[in-house]
Amino acid sequence: MRLHKTTIGVAGALVCLAAGASVAAGAASSGTPAGGAIRIFVQPGQNQGEGKILFTGAVGDYGSSSPAVSSGGKKIGTATLTKGTIRIDLTAISAKVKGANPKINAATCSVSVTKSAESPIVGGTGLYAGIQGTIKITESFGYLGSTYKTGPHKGKCNMSNSGTTVAEMGIVYGKGTVSF
Repeated sequence: MRLHKTTIGVAGALVCLAAGASVAAGAASSGTPAGGAIRIFVQPGQNQGEGKILFTGAVGDYGSSSPAVSSGGKKIGTATLTKGTIRIDLTAISAKVKGANPKINAATCSVSVTKSAESPIVGGTGLYAGIQGTIKITESFGYLGSTYKTGPHKGKCNMSNSGTTVAEMGIVYGKGTVSF
C-alpha cells in the first residue's frame, strides 16, 4: 500500500533528524556544561534533508541535523550546533519506525504512526567532547492521501502507488539526561 510505504519513508527521515537533534542535547551557553535533564525539539527538513534542532534544560544550543548514516551496523545521527557536534545511535528508533504498522483510516485517507525508543549518545566534539547519556526519542507522523476521481472506486481512498499526497506533517521530540 502506497500510504504505508510513504509513511515509513518519511518517518525514517524524521528519525534521522531526531538523531542529530538528540545528540546535541549536551550543548551549553558557556564553559563545560554541567549536564542534567534535557529536552530536544526537531523541525524536520524536506525530502530527508537537513532539519533544525533546539535543546533546552540543563544545557541548551541549536543548529542543524542531517539524516543518520550507517556505521558499523548502526545508524548514527549527527547534530551540528553552534558550539560543537553531538552523535547519537539511532538504531533502535530506526528499527521501530521501519517495522511500524501505521494506522490507516480508509474512509478519510489518513495515516498516522508514533514510535519511541531510547537512543544513546555516542560522542561529541567541541564543547560536547565527552558527552554521555540517553535520550528517549519520540517520532509522530501524519499523512493525508488522495481519493480516486473517476472509475468504479470514485471517492474512495487511493492507497496505490499512483495516489498523491494531500498533506503530511511530522514531529520529533525527546527528553533525557546527559553528563560530561
